[in-house]
Amino acid sequence: MGVIVLGLMLLSLTIWLGLLCFWGQFWRTDQQLEVTETQLESLPVVCAVVPARNEAELLPTTLRSLLLQDYPGSFNVFLVDDRSTDQTANFAEGVAHAVGKPQQLHIISGESLPSGWSGKLWAVEQGIKSASKFAPDYFLLTDADIEHDPGNLRRLVAKAVQEDLDLISVMVRLRCESFWEKLLIPGFVFFFQKLYPFRWVNNPNNPTAAAAGGSILIAREALERIGGIQVIRQALIDDCALAQAVKKSRKDKENTPCPMPNQGRIWLGLSSLTRSLRPYDSLATIWDMVARTAYTQLNYSPLLLLGTLVGMPLIYLVPPMCVIIGAVWGNWAIALTGLLGWLLMSLAYYPTIRFYKCSPWLAFSLPAIAFLYTLMTLDSALRHWQGRGGAWKGRVYPNPDNL
Repeated sequence: MGVIVLGLMLLSLTIWLGLLCFWGQFWRTDQQLEVTETQLESLPVVCAVVPARNEAELLPTTLRSLLLQDYPGSFNVFLVDDRSTDQTANFAEGVAHAVGKPQQLHIISGESLPSGWSGKLWAVEQGIKSASKFAPDYFLLTDADIEHDPGNLRRLVAKAVQEDLDLISVMVRLRCESFWEKLLIPGFVFFFQKLYPFRWVNNPNNPTAAAAGGSILIAREALERIGGIQVIRQALIDDCALAQAVKKSRKDKENTPCPMPNQGRIWLGLSSLTRSLRPYDSLATIWDMVARTAYTQLNYSPLLLLGTLVGMPLIYLVPPMCVIIGAVWGNWAIALTGLLGWLLMSLAYYPTIRFYKCSPWLAFSLPAIAFLYTLMTLDSALRHWQGRGGAWKGRVYPNPDNL
């Protein structure tokens, strides 16, 4: 029995060594928008599109931050009121007048949701259609719960222009105030970076593509080249689907067969200043947020789900269990090997913990966090099989294959 346990621990340790050495340095937090201050070389026309469904409570802060961007170029905001019942449109109009920017805000009354579209993407599509009359060079796709740093747009545009990027996005700082947020939100970011190592995403020669939907700047030409938002209209994980579509597009403006090396380039990083105000102050709210799309992330595959249910315990739970088992059995080879694996995963998690300014001791809680996320993933699959998958803001979205 001891040989089997030691073998499992050595396998787990080998996986961790492989992840740390060869998996795109996913554990680092150095890909940040604010790391270097960039200078504007030109002033492209930018239009922001904000889908809003019952966001009256947050708009006085979030919309205000968007309208007060220090970007010196032409900038207009198109807020799509997605059939809200809390007077979202009235609050938005009031915010614009309060900051003296009524001419900069354009409020669009959302039309009823057609078949085959997710609610958010249908709202984005309507916003883009309305904004197109300004012939923008870039669209800023952002959520109604994001409080933008005053220089966020300026930095996004400067980086996009200087590095010739078709799409640039930042994972904004998620709210991390309550007990459950401090325990689970940094873990959410850690697992996202592990799934999509930012260095791989930012490498044009690597097929890995991802984006964070809270703040995405996309070139109008790139959006037109991939066929518009409608090409991802059924996607529940729409930000990553958009990034994948852009990175795969390798044709030049004339649509010739010869790919252009600078097209399809994307960048994804963290933001330390722009933040989400969406509260996840209970286990239930975080659970629902993850369970909504976790099985979608696995492409609704029972085989991938099985691999997750086996792999997550092997990688995250075996090391601390071996520490306990080894200590009980008096087998110090098992205990010390388990401790080494636990320390490696804690060191990998520590940069994310530090980025979120949480207690360093939380780095050792990754096994418990991974266990909870594994249960959330299983629940996501159960909800899908029961026809409750993809529920969000009063809507339930089925498997796109069944649409």
